[in-house]
Amino acid sequence: MKETFDYEIGAKKSLLSFNFKELWRYRDLISLLVKRDYVAVYKQTVLGPVWFFIQPLITSLIFTLIFGKIANLAPAGVPPFLFFLCGQTFWNYFASCLTATSNTFVANASVFGKVYFPRLAVPISVVISNLLKFSLQFLMLIVVWVYYYFEGTYAIEANFTLLLVPLYLVFMAILGLGAGLVISSLTTRYRDFTFLVGFGVQLLMWATPVVYQLDTMASKNKLLGKLVTSNPMTSILEAAKYGFNCGGSFRPTLLFYSAAFGCILLLIGIAVFNRVEKTFMDTV
Repeated sequence: MKETFDYEIGAKKSLLSFNFKELWRYRDLISLLVKRDYVAVYKQTVLGPVWFFIQPLITSLIFTLIFGKIANLAPAGVPPFLFFLCGQTFWNYFASCLTATSNTFVANASVFGKVYFPRLAVPISVVISNLLKFSLQFLMLIVVWVYYYFEGTYAIEANFTLLLVPLYLVFMAILGLGAGLVISSLTTRYRDFTFLVGFGVQLLMWATPVVYQLDTMASKNKLLGKLVTSNPMTSILEAAKYGFNCGGSFRPTLLFYSAAFGCILLLIGIAVFNRVEKTFMDTV
């Protein structure tokens, strides 16, 4: 009589295998990992979740002073603080997803070596936990927008494209997860990437219209404008700013490009991740 098992653990048949059913079975683990990510960072802090608000507020204030008042990069007729806060809020979600997932194998090597569970549960939990952080910062952005709306100095109003924010989040999550999976896989063999990620994310921010408008950049330098446009995060941030009527532009074609780029990057990330997963304990 052939012996049967409830679960059977075996090698993946292909590099692009993605077992949704298995991830769903481990949904309780993913929720625990989300809670762990949140508690581990703020458990022994005095201000706790208040840090979610402090970082974008202080950064936006500095950007308002330097790039808004001195460099005059904020668009006319738009509150400079709102312009920079909007860019920071959306950029922070992508940057957090990319930075955290890029350290998946190294940070969790001790756990991966002791017990089996779908390894993709860890980077997926990171994307979800950062979504909680984004929700609080997005709420703060709404409050600031409402203040300027009723304050009356600037003629601002919401745009219908604001309803597409959940779609923008999906695009950013896919981009951050895909890039993070690739980098985390490379980090198991080349630890140099651990040092390059933080620096690279900062450089990438300047190649994304966080503190400036795409149209302004393109009008001053066409070559730089094309390079910035090729960045898949550009259309997302521009559309987000457009939704709040604080600069930006809504370009469906570029948004489709961002979605396609993210999907291809995610497939590459899963393939590399699955390949490295088989032997990473020998090199990590």
